[in-house]
Amino acid sequence: MNEPAIEINGLKKSYHDVEALKGVNIEISKGEFFGLLGPNGAGKTTTINILTGLVFKDNGITKVFGKDTVKDFRFTRSKIGIAAQEFSVDWFFPIEKLLFYQAGYYGIKKASAEPTVNSLLDRLGLSKKRNARLRQLSGGMKRRFQLAKALVHDPDIIILDEPTAGVDVELRRDLWQYLRDLHNAGKTILLTTHYIEEAELLCDRVAIIDEGKILKEGDPKILTQELGSAGITINIAENKSELKSLFQDFKFTYEDKRIHFSVKNPDKALPKIIDILSNANIHIKSIKSNKSSLEDVFLDLTGKKIS
Repeated sequence: MNEPAIEINGLKKSYHDVEALKGVNIEISKGEFFGLLGPNGAGKTTTINILTGLVFKDNGITKVFGKDTVKDFRFTRSKIGIAAQEFSVDWFFPIEKLLFYQAGYYGIKKASAEPTVNSLLDRLGLSKKRNARLRQLSGGMKRRFQLAKALVHDPDIIILDEPTAGVDVELRRDLWQYLRDLHNAGKTILLTTHYIEEAELLCDRVAIIDEGKILKEGDPKILTQELGSAGITINIAENKSELKSLFQDFKFTYEDKRIHFSVKNPDKALPKIIDILSNANIHIKSIKSNKSSLEDVFLDLTGKKIS
């Protein structure tokens, strides 16, 4: 059986009297796109900083491809590329030179790194800015540089900490497509985000984290069906008294020609509901379907919104 790409067990971390992590458990398979979803301050960045050796843990086990991230730090760090929220480079060097320096940290000589650096600059739209200093770049370009920096040594695992925070919609979608391409090429990706749409569109699995604890984990689609608050609202032409007998198998409310059905899967339930109404000669004036989202799941688990 293959070792998980990332294994985190019983991870705990406190800053003075504040418990940032309270026993986090996560397992990510090789080639998986995994999302760590939670609001700011939930423990996402602390988790990945411990995994990459930037922060010391208090308790717990962190492994990369079966190797302990503390005992075998040279191996584990060579397998990971991280695009952090914060910029930790010299702001006065051209970004092309910074990428060559980053490759050098992993023992890659300039001649060997050059094709990769050129390819990354081109793919991320930074070729014309290769001689610019980081401080001269826009916020979106800085985010793209962070991703290039994470990829320059061709790591097996890519960790992205809020990679699209503060970027415009067009760039966000372009980055999403690039991340899909990396995933399709076999990369294991760990994404931290508080953008619901980002997690739903990209991730095979997500873990919802809040106040240092993992609250729920699973396929985003399954989680939204199990815990979400989807529904169907139908307005009918006239009030009917027989609805209770017609819809014994459904949970619904009825008031003033308006029927609201609480269902897990609106797409599956709607044809059956329409058939029942049609067979009973009940005229439908309008239909509105509300699908649940991870936002609903988070609200159900925590009693608060994620943003």
